[in-house]
Formats: sequence, C-alpha cells, structure tokens
Amino acid sequence: PELARMPCMHAALITGKETIEFVEFPDPTPAPAGVVVDGAFCGICGTDRHAYQSGQPYNPAICGHEWCGTVSAVGSEVRDLSEGDRVVVAVASSCGSCDACRAGQADRCMVAFVSALGRDPLAPPHGGFAPRIPVARSRVIKTDPALTDEQAAQVEPTTVAFHAVRHSGLRLGDVAVIQGAGPIGLGTMQWVRAGGAGRVIVIEPNEQRRQLALDLGAHDAVEPGDAADGLIKEHTHGLGADIVYECVGRPWAIQSAIDLARRGGSMCLIGLADADASITPGSWLIKELNMTAALAYFHEEFEMSMGMIADGRFQVEPLHTSTTNLDGLEAAIADLGSGSSDQVKVLVDPNA
Repeated sequence: PELARMPCMHAALITGKETIEFVEFPDPTPAPAGVVVDGAFCGICGTDRHAYQSGQPYNPAICGHEWCGTVSAVGSEVRDLSEGDRVVVAVASSCGSCDACRAGQADRCMVAFVSALGRDPLAPPHGGFAPRIPVARSRVIKTDPALTDEQAAQVEPTTVAFHAVRHSGLRLGDVAVIQGAGPIGLGTMQWVRAGGAGRVIVIEPNEQRRQLALDLGAHDAVEPGDAADGLIKEHTHGLGADIVYECVGRPWAIQSAIDLARRGGSMCLIGLADADASITPGSWLIKELNMTAALAYFHEEFEMSMGMIADGRFQVEPLHTSTTNLDGLEAAIADLGSGSSDQVKVLVDPNA
C-alpha cells in the first residue's frame, strides 16, 4: 500500500528577479539543540525588497528574518525554553572558543556573526514567511511580556538601529542628520534622540514619511537637495553635520552622506547598497572623517531594545502601517520597491 504522505507546509521564498515562490517543506521537528517556532508576524525588510528587485542570490534563511512567535516544540538538549514561550528571533551569544573570542574580541565572535547571516549549522531552509520555523535555540530570546506580537515583530529592525547608534560615537549635543525615513532611518532617528543629539534632521523625499519623522521627535524633516543643504548649514554655522547616518541603502547616498558632514565629523553607514558606489576620496581625506559601519547586532542588545520599547522610550506602533498575509506578500514587496509607496513597515501574518 502507498505510504501516508508526511505533513508539510509552504514557505514563501524569493527565488529570482521579481519572483516569489511557495516552496513545500516537511512539517519541521526540532534538532536536539533547536526549537520550532509557530510564527506570529514577520516584517518585510529592505534586504527582502532589494533581493526581489535585483534577483541576486539570496540566502533562504534570511528571506523574512524579522519574526516573532511561540515555541511549539523543543529539542532534547534544550532546558531553558518550553512550549508556549513567546520568542523573538535574535543572534547567538558569543561562543567563547572561536579565534575572535580567544583573542578577547567576543563582540566579534564568528559563531554569532554567522548566525546573524543565517548560515549557522541549524539555519532553517527558509525564513519567517512561513507558519513554522525550525531554528537553533541560541537564535531566539524570550519576548518581553509587555510587548504585543506586533511590537515583538519589530524588535529585530529596532535592534539594527540601536546597534548602529550605540556603535557610532554619537555625542551629547551633536547635530545629527539621518538620510532616509524608512523603518531603519526612523528607528535610527529615535535612538539618536534618546542618545542626546542636540538637533536631529531627517532627509526624506516622501512627505508622509517626513511628517512621521516629525511626529516621532525629529526637529526637522526636509527633502533632499538644496533645502537639506541649506538647513544643515543654517544649524551648523555653515560647517556641516557632526554626524550623518546613511539609511537609504543606495550607492549614490554614500557620498551624499560624506558631503553633508563637517570636517572632523562622522558618518555611520547602515543602509546596505546592492551595487558598488562611486565616491570622491579627496573629500573623505580633506574632511578627516571618522567612519563607522554597522551590520546586524549583538546578542545583549535585543534585551535592551525590548526594554525600551516596553517602557515607551522607543515607539514601533507608528512605524507599522499595514499587515498582509502570505498571498499578499509579493504585492507588498513590489509596492515597497516602487519608490512611491506610503507604507513604512509591513508585517506579514503567515497564518492569515
């Protein structure tokens, strides 16, 4: 007699340029050191949009990497999580034994970094655009009980911005400029305010996003071009910004950020451009700029971010502009990449 078919599920994956496919996977079971999480929501990230538009090879494990949910199964080696625990996706803690850790650079642990890229040994074959996700226990953190699922689904991008600002060397009283008012730019803006910047200027072409930046605490929100240049000069005696955060993620925006900074100022690169950028090395040299770049986050920063969402110091609710289901995922990503979308953060409910 024919064997009974194994239970299965479908996950949405970006498989090529402007192509999303629903791929069938066996219903997951946890590895001994892993868990299975029933997804609640998964945010659409800029990297998902870039992959959809470019068709460049894309690691399936990070196709939908901003997720939260509830543990539905635990592996035999897991002792500190139980079925029913609410969790958010995170990055593993430092391993203590890799080359970086042994050199005293635990914040550069390669095991943690590989897990952030979704290439650890227990990385799932898909991301959070699926009803269930098998993942290493080290990759999840218990959700702060004060957070709703909609808030919890935004912890990952909130922590990206938190890590960037924490790493950037922001000083009290700085005139800070944020290029781009997408989810990362608006998150960066809130952390810059919380970090003590004296004036916060957001540059964004979309009027609705500029207004949201003002509502969330920016002192100024202005269109790119002459208006932005003039405003920055006005507030810096013509010198330029103390620090510029590049959150657009387009090649041209990197040199633009440098041009807005003062001599001796700083630039923090957060947006991930999907092509090589043309720069003017002479301006970097003449200005003697301090440059930092931020990719991903540290394990402990998730707890910090959740705590500040829970106590109201960081607002994620205004960033969440709509929710869709898996059937609406492709239309949502296409809209976000259109250049004219009024959406900011779109969450996907994999169970709707």
